[in-house]
Amino acid sequence: MHDILVLYYSQHGSTEALARLIARGVESVPGCRARLRTVPKVSTVCEASEPAVPAKGAPYVEEQDLEECIGLALGSPTRYGNMAAAMKYFLDGTSNLWMKGALAGKPASVFTSSASLHGGQESTLLTMMVPLLHHGMLIVGLPYTEPDLTSTTTGGTPYGASHVSGIKNTATPSEEEKRLTIALGKRLAETALKLVRD
Repeated sequence: MHDILVLYYSQHGSTEALARLIARGVESVPGCRARLRTVPKVSTVCEASEPAVPAKGAPYVEEQDLEECIGLALGSPTRYGNMAAAMKYFLDGTSNLWMKGALAGKPASVFTSSASLHGGQESTLLTMMVPLLHHGMLIVGLPYTEPDLTSTTTGGTPYGASHVSGIKNTATPSEEEKRLTIALGKRLAETALKLVRD
């Protein structure tokens, strides 16, 4: 079995819901397994810290998760058109992997959730790709062969999967968002397997 790392940060659960859909898509591909991981919250108070093990959800990511997996799905909520500080903080600390070229040649995809339809989803997805490109990763998006891309009135972009959670974060993923997110996980896993076999 080959692992695909599904790494996300989620404050209210919407991005975590997408991560679990990505995992479904990954695990629909024979020979692939999703490895769900998260990052700790960042505090503006120097003394504050998160527990060593999260109280709920996926375990915290470690460098070996990135090294051992054959692909990466990276997810963050949208914060003013960019990824959340917790995910950026984690990525800023991956220079050791960059120096070794540990991620070079591996495929990656991105996903996000925002409170509103025009909440900066596409700019968040695009800026999440930048550190992955610096690592030498190969970006996997959603092609327009996915019919939901042309009909969705909620989330979903060619840059990656997305979800509109609503101002109170109460909206669950729409049927189109679900299908597109699962499709992205499947496409990432299929691409990763092809690259491993070549």
